[in-house]
Amino acid sequence: MLGRVLADRDIDLAAALARLRNDGYAPLGRVLTDEGLAALRERADDLMTVERPELFYQHDSASGDYRDLKLGRGWIGPSLAYRKIEKLETDPEMWSWITNPLFVRVARAVVGDGVALYRALLMNKAAEGGTDLPWHQDGGLFWGLDRDPVLSIWTALDDATAASGALEIVPGSHLAGLARPMGGNVPAHLVEAAGAGSRKVCVEAAAGEALLLHNQVWHRSGTNHTPAPRRALSFCYLDGQTRCLRTRHAPRRFATVWPAGLAGPVAGATLSPFDRR
Repeated sequence: MLGRVLADRDIDLAAALARLRNDGYAPLGRVLTDEGLAALRERADDLMTVERPELFYQHDSASGDYRDLKLGRGWIGPSLAYRKIEKLETDPEMWSWITNPLFVRVARAVVGDGVALYRALLMNKAAEGGTDLPWHQDGGLFWGLDRDPVLSIWTALDDATAASGALEIVPGSHLAGLARPMGGNVPAHLVEAAGAGSRKVCVEAAAGEALLLHNQVWHRSGTNHTPAPRRALSFCYLDGQTRCLRTRHAPRRFATVWPAGLAGPVAGATLSPFDRR
């Protein structure tokens, strides 16, 4: 699995982190070998067609309207039109990619010595389908944490273009913090006041490329108008000392990606997803 990070890919991490701070996003370029890309695509389709009880599923609505999506575990049978699948950290194949040395290196540079995983998602826009997502931020009181995570790393498994529903971002919007304390969707009147429609950029990515995202940057995506799927993986990393504040259920515990105080070279793929704090 370690071979999936291109050994000859020279990534200027300092420049990428500077752009992440300033713009709220930073392309990393190609990070997957052809072999790794094919393996992750195959695994993504496997997870959509064979139920795994430990995973959470959400199928696209027939309308493509975000408001029509159903909550819950969401398995409705084999389908390549699931919008997202959560808890990928429980899958050994996906865990190896979550903890690959490049991503661990980035996460340690952003969040500090001890790194944990908040969530790992397969995001999918089926051919000629998908959901039109509103402007939103990933953080806030809704997440129930004692501190907001700031880093997500997004990997394209297929070409993400304007036609297939690529990410759209309002550069620098994270610098103002959360649009509302609860986080999540940005209210329509604030979207209009900020001129998000005229300021947005479409961040296209080729299959196998990765992108750093600040969780509070305004982002959205449209539907897929092409005959091919647009699949991507999204991993949110956070400070290993982060605590879950929820009281209605038992507080969540987060998978350890890189333990605090561990010295030596980055080799995070050797750790187990069940080594939890």
